[in-house]
Amino acid sequence: MEGEEVKLKATDYGDAGYWDARYRTEKGGAPFDWYRSYAALRPILRRFVPTTSRVLMLGCGNSLLSEEMAKDNYTEIMNIDISSVVIEMMRKRHEHIPQLKYMQMDVKDMSFFSNESFDCIIDKGTLDALMCGTDASRAASQMLDEVNRLLKPGGNYILITYGAPPVRVPHLKQSCSNWKLTVYILSGYGEKSDESWSTTELNMEPVPLTDEGLLPRGFVSQDPESHYIYVCEKMLQMNGVHNQTNY
Repeated sequence: MEGEEVKLKATDYGDAGYWDARYRTEKGGAPFDWYRSYAALRPILRRFVPTTSRVLMLGCGNSLLSEEMAKDNYTEIMNIDISSVVIEMMRKRHEHIPQLKYMQMDVKDMSFFSNESFDCIIDKGTLDALMCGTDASRAASQMLDEVNRLLKPGGNYILITYGAPPVRVPHLKQSCSNWKLTVYILSGYGEKSDESWSTTELNMEPVPLTDEGLLPRGFVSQDPESHYIYVCEKMLQMNGVHNQTNY
């Protein structure tokens, strides 16, 4: 076990082998949520994701997010992950919850799904994982191209990330020029019970951005432990040309 853990490197975050080994070695297969729980994210998700939406969860891992959304009346969530180990684990864990489906899949190639087949796509740390791996820019571009293809016009890609606009917006603009982008800050990161989270943790006013989609000069987040939530709406197509992104 110890020898296996030593071999797990952050640079392998985009590889199935890394995650298969990690999920095999983690004790008991206990659920784990990167960044924030559903309770912390609920205000944003309830605002932008109707409960009747067909949702795609990228890099679901062994998170409780989809389970908590199902408990909160979301009706259809397709969960994918590059690790066949965790997919089998989660499929068995949630076999009694018909709203949740699981498939092993690489987010860089989601050709199994047809164009414009999801109302919402949620990404909590998956783009970040790709950005820590090898050939990061190319991997990010491949994933975002697929996200853009799968999202219905008017639908939202919701990205929860530690990446501030200067390091995330260029990737979003490169792959998805037809998105309207709004950014929120979620502060107060820490180990808290669901009962202690409240909407005060999340500033429901969007972060002001420049015309280039970047933070204004001199803008500093009050909390260095903040995470950013990018709500990317795919604009409706008009006369064969997509509306331009409005930052």
